[in-house]
Amino acid sequence: MARFYDLIEFLTFLFPITQSAVNAKYNFRSRCLSFAPEAYVFNSSRHILEYITAGTNVQIPDNDPTCMRPNQSVAVDFCRVGLSIPTSSRSSISFELWLPEGWSGRFLATGNGGIDGCIKYEDLAYGAQYKFATVGTNNGHNGTTGIDFYKNPAVLTDYAWRSLHTSVDIGKRLVDLIYAKPHDKSYYIGCSLGGRQGVKAAEMFPDDFDGIVAGCPALDFNNLQSWRGHFFPITGPPNASTFIPAKAWKGFVHDEVLKQCDGIDGAIDGIIEDPNLCDFDPEKLLCTKDNTTNCLTAPQVNTVRQIFSPYYFSDGSLIYPAMQPGSEIMAVEKLYAGKPFSYSEAIYTPTYTTAHLTTHDASVAFALNPSNIRTWPSTLLPYQRTGGKLLLYHGGQDNQITSYNTERFYTHLSLGMNATSDDLDEFLRFFRVPGMFHCQQGPGAWVFGQGGNAAAEGVGFDAGRNVLAAVVKWVEEGQAPESIVGTKFVNDSVGMGVEYVHRHCKFPARSTYLGGDPRGIDSWKCV
Repeated sequence: MARFYDLIEFLTFLFPITQSAVNAKYNFRSRCLSFAPEAYVFNSSRHILEYITAGTNVQIPDNDPTCMRPNQSVAVDFCRVGLSIPTSSRSSISFELWLPEGWSGRFLATGNGGIDGCIKYEDLAYGAQYKFATVGTNNGHNGTTGIDFYKNPAVLTDYAWRSLHTSVDIGKRLVDLIYAKPHDKSYYIGCSLGGRQGVKAAEMFPDDFDGIVAGCPALDFNNLQSWRGHFFPITGPPNASTFIPAKAWKGFVHDEVLKQCDGIDGAIDGIIEDPNLCDFDPEKLLCTKDNTTNCLTAPQVNTVRQIFSPYYFSDGSLIYPAMQPGSEIMAVEKLYAGKPFSYSEAIYTPTYTTAHLTTHDASVAFALNPSNIRTWPSTLLPYQRTGGKLLLYHGGQDNQITSYNTERFYTHLSLGMNATSDDLDEFLRFFRVPGMFHCQQGPGAWVFGQGGNAAAEGVGFDAGRNVLAAVVKWVEEGQAPESIVGTKFVNDSVGMGVEYVHRHCKFPARSTYLGGDPRGIDSWKCV
């Protein structure tokens, strides 16, 4: 690093016109390295303070290995701040703040995923790249299990809401200090658990964010975990008569789903545009005396039927909506794998197994609702009154959280607020993404700036193709997104070029085929 600045000094001597730019770089670097953030955060301790240059592959050796984020490449010069911040006598959060040198005046908070305590470094880099001062935390614990929740409700409170809110409160304070001026606007981005965190923030702390991007949100959280756990009693273990191997799910079962439902929208393209229109009949897969291969036994057919059915309490009230058809090619990796779903077991005790999970267990989890983690508000009027904007999205082939639940939430909110779709449009817009798995990937046009790394690569910061940019434009210019254009790259590689783009519609509008090439953006219309 010293040689780099020696070179800058030499070049400045030869080319004096660059002196102001060099001074700015020196000044920000100096300001970064002399900053003492722990002095402004009660009882905190600093473990990171460094100035990092563009192009660096930042090493993260102390990150929990289960988070699978040992390093992160960065595109801009920034100041990296890391603190440990107590949240109670029995809990604390690990906090990182990435401060880009070319700051736009915007603040961005990032969410987490699953039940993990993993900072999403890719989202920190994404925010910093587009000139947001960006914050992230480990959500109150380290790694990808929930073992730290056991007999420690303070950690669970951090996970439910306190970690994010604390990071926003402290992050904004430190941002205003180091840049010596207040931030202009505040934003949030997250998916899955991160989507739930965004909605929870709008519910509990309506002043925290001017704009929120909440993807595939894990709403109605307690029931979600019970729903995830109930698949194992349906499938049974691999030696059970009810179990269906992954090869079958990914092969002839998925083929039959597409055979029955792909063409409903008028286009045979390997994507079910709106799974609501798919009334899948698993009986078509039943083996007969004339067909004993690529077929299912009666118990296996019943497994498929139960998987694609809503989950109810014993009194007939809904626990969680059905899984949407088309998701099976990825859902079999966890939900239908013939073993307990790890997140669901974490809501009980470390020794609990969901092998015999019942609706009674689901009722207990629902009633406990620790730290009000459920996240199922019937109104977001306080957030609307602040002028805040909330953008939701969900993939139509989500393999971990059924997309039907976000549609259910939209209706729940509409009823609770006595609001029409036009009314909700004033502050909340929901976009369905056909052919996208959980948060990213899939056969659909799934790249639209919903997070760092692959989810944002190749689309820039264009409001028409990037959801974070769309929310910024909505907040700062009053131009709300009518649709979001997603991009599908060849083999999901930006270097290989664009395979096709697709217009994702604002709910309740449906992407409707007009004719022509199904991969042509103008072959579809939001109706």
